[in-house]
Amino acid sequence: MMTPTSGLLPVLRGDMPAMLKVAVLDEEKLGNQLMIWWDGNGAARVLAHAECAILMERAETGISLADLAREGQDDETSRTMCVILRKLHAQKAYPPLALPPLVKWFEPLGRAAEAQGGILRTAAETASRLLSTQQDISVLHGDMHHDNVLKFGSRGWLAIDPKGLIGERGFDHANIFCNPDDQMATMPGRLARQVKVVAEAADLESNRLLSWVLAWAGLSAAFSLEDHAPCATALRIAELAVAELNV
Repeated sequence: MMTPTSGLLPVLRGDMPAMLKVAVLDEEKLGNQLMIWWDGNGAARVLAHAECAILMERAETGISLADLAREGQDDETSRTMCVILRKLHAQKAYPPLALPPLVKWFEPLGRAAEAQGGILRTAAETASRLLSTQQDISVLHGDMHHDNVLKFGSRGWLAIDPKGLIGERGFDHANIFCNPDDQMATMPGRLARQVKVVAEAADLESNRLLSWVLAWAGLSAAFSLEDHAPCATALRIAELAVAELNV
């Protein structure tokens, strides 16, 4: 299975189901190295690795967190991702990797805000304030959402496909609110409710979390604009976050 970032092949390691992942982009290679460093604590376990390839334990097929959220367990799936992030962030030592800082990661938002103005400028200003006052600095997954958490048998739900960043841990929770799909993410009242759920589960201050949601939604839109892809949902999430912050 080929994606824009990597090649994936289901294999067997002896009689154990495994997944071979060969990274194509440097960003994905860095994510592979972070998976090795996490050593199965909150993330899929890497069984072997060489150069740009890792061999991981393989997830079960079947229901996903996105499925559960759509079936009425939105609160539960958000709490599950918070539990996983707590495990990932608990490793306070930094890996011997050149992980990009959040300030670098947010550069596309600054460019988009300058070109587009409007809600993107608001998101950029919020991001600037957050980035200049970061707290609880951790190694970050960088792309935590429903499809990057899979069920691994008796080991439970675990993360895959990190970007690998360094910055405030609150940022890692922001993408939860832009998923599992456009319809759910923009459902009336959903953002406000999930802010309460995630803030409690992750021990985060609600307004600061909401500010990270605004900043991340703006950044997501900026990424899409650079790729000439649709960004309406990200912009709508940003608007919803601004409305909540102004309440």
